[in-house]
Amino acid sequence: MKILKCLFWILYRVYFYILVCLPILVMFPILVVSILKESWYPFFFRLARIWSKFILIGMGFAYKIKRDQKPEKGKSYMFVANHTSMADIMLMLVSVKSPFVFVGKAELAKIPLFGFFYKRTCILVDRSSAKSRHAVFLRAQKRLKSGLSICIFPEGGVPEEHIELDTFKDGAFRLAINHQIPIVPITFGDNKKRLSYTFFSGGPGRMRVKIHKFIPTAGLTIEDTKVLNAQTREVISNQLQLFNPNSKVSQVVFDSATLD
Repeated sequence: MKILKCLFWILYRVYFYILVCLPILVMFPILVVSILKESWYPFFFRLARIWSKFILIGMGFAYKIKRDQKPEKGKSYMFVANHTSMADIMLMLVSVKSPFVFVGKAELAKIPLFGFFYKRTCILVDRSSAKSRHAVFLRAQKRLKSGLSICIFPEGGVPEEHIELDTFKDGAFRLAINHQIPIVPITFGDNKKRLSYTFFSGGPGRMRVKIHKFIPTAGLTIEDTKVLNAQTREVISNQLQLFNPNSKVSQVVFDSATLD
């Protein structure tokens, strides 16, 4: 039985990568055209949402999204969510219809095919470089001025398998305060079970998403960053415990202010 499970997981992972690459290959010419101008990004975003739905449905993930509030057209937001799975990017794209730009780790740009578009459409950050983290603020400001939103996974990476929710970095909250845009907390309830970074794990099933009521930043200053951080993390932490009552979410311990 264990051998059969391992075989299933191997084939399931291979199948995932096939699903990731197949629509990119099929849509490659139109994807290339869509990234030629920054003003065409909303069109690229719509194509990315199609790509995401293709993968999630193909993997047998039945996603269910509950929204307490919906973004208004023409406004910018800071979308933040817990990060546990290889499918987080796809589920975020499916969950949010308003065009946004990911702030993500530069290492992903090395992934064949996917990385080609990733590094041309996302804001990349090298967490080991203070200069890179600072440059993110300038790039994000440009995107926000063009009317787009920003998405950051504030844990700054994928936590260890036994950690349900890691400490949040301050970068997303400083950006939101600097630009006076609302925080949109989003909780992914089942992604770790479906497709975690542990190779021999995962499988088809439900993916619950909760888009919480927005947290305003109007009138806040940089001194309020830690409070906003803790408030957002508490919202996601509480929802994780509602989704999975038997799991334990670690207590927040503030880290040094870094981005992503």
